[in-house]
Order: sequence, then C-alpha cells, then structure tokens
Amino acid sequence: MHLFYQPAAVEYLTEDDSRHAIKTLRLQIGDDIAVTDGHGNRHLAVISTVDSRRCSFRITDTQTTVPRPFSVRICVAPTKNLDRIEWFVEKAVEIGVERISFFFGQHSERRVLKLERLEKIAVAAMKQSLQSFLPRLDEALPFGELLKTSIEEQRFIAHLPTDEPPINLAKRATVNGQYSVLIGPEGDFSDKEIQQAVAAGFQMVTLGSNRLRTETAALTACQLLNFLNV
Repeated sequence: MHLFYQPAAVEYLTEDDSRHAIKTLRLQIGDDIAVTDGHGNRHLAVISTVDSRRCSFRITDTQTTVPRPFSVRICVAPTKNLDRIEWFVEKAVEIGVERISFFFGQHSERRVLKLERLEKIAVAAMKQSLQSFLPRLDEALPFGELLKTSIEEQRFIAHLPTDEPPINLAKRATVNGQYSVLIGPEGDFSDKEIQQAVAAGFQMVTLGSNRLRTETAALTACQLLNFLNV
C-alpha cells in the first residue's frame, strides 16, 4: 500500500503528494492508501476525490505506532559537498534515527546550511521505508551551543583517544538508551572542542579501524546503535 505524508489534521494530500498519487501512481477513487502524520499515527484511507492538486481521502481506520524503546541522535558537521550530507540524511532515516542535529565546528568548511531540501529528503525516506515517525532535523548551531542541547543519557564523540585504549561505540553503548553521537567535520574536531565535549559528559569512542568520511562515520554510528538494539 502506498504511504503518504500529511502533517495537518485534514483529509486531503499535500499538493506534491496529490500530484504523485494521480499523475505518477494513477490512483483512482476507491483505491486504498495509507497516510501518516509523522508523529506515529498512520491512517488507512480510501481516495474520494481525484485531483492532482488536492486529492482527498476518507479515513477508515487509524493505527498508532509506539515509539522505539531507544532513541538515536546524530550530531554532525555539514560536509563541504552538500550531496554527501543529503545522502546521509536519506540513509539514516531509512535505517532509523530520531533526531539529526547539525553544527559548525572550528574546522568546518561549510558555514551555511538550509534545511528545506534536507527535510524533503527525510520525508521521502520516511515514506519509502514505510515508517510513521519523521525524525527531527535541527538548524545548525555553533559547536559550543550544540553541546548545551545534548541531554541524552549516553553521549559519545567519535574520536580516537591517544592516551587510552580505543573502545568501539557498539561496546561502549548499552541497549535501550537515549544516545547522542558527535561526528566531526572533514578537518576533525579541534583539541578545544574535544575538551569541551568531554567536559559536557561525552565519551570518546571509535567506529572501527578504518578512517571514515564524515557522512560515512555518521551513518556507521547510526547503524551500530540500531544493530545494538535489535
């Protein structure tokens, strides 16, 4: 069954979804669809009006999805090449993530980030993977300001320590936790940022023996925490 996204409490699809339903999928009156509000509610519905700008539907049943017993927040510095961060957002949403936060670090090459396109990518990934929760995407903050927003019980910074044996994220984290993972920019974290993160309760972890690009590291952290909770 086709899944659509309508965050408002109305019985018609958004203009983009209406166009997709009628022009691309060629759905007709009486066809069954599913509609999610992105907050865990999924409505089973039947198309009642065929209109490529405002396709209406009639709800026949509503199912509520229970949130996961754990939550994953990935805090990542936007990459210079925006395509890479768009790829990360798409794949992270498909795998499972509750929140993606962006920050500008001392070594960040990109200093401007607009969320509009990333939000559209997240919505498309949510629908494609048949999920009922739309992850939260946060506006980019300076690194120090981001740390103030991190209240998750299990906080990690993906950085290889030099004065102690490295511990993999999958071994450091415990199941059913509220996780927050910091992923640095292409130029890595500065020494001052690492000190700030540790002072804010972040534990240093490794994501494996290979050196990873920013977007790969962010997705790896997301995967490890999801696999830990399978």
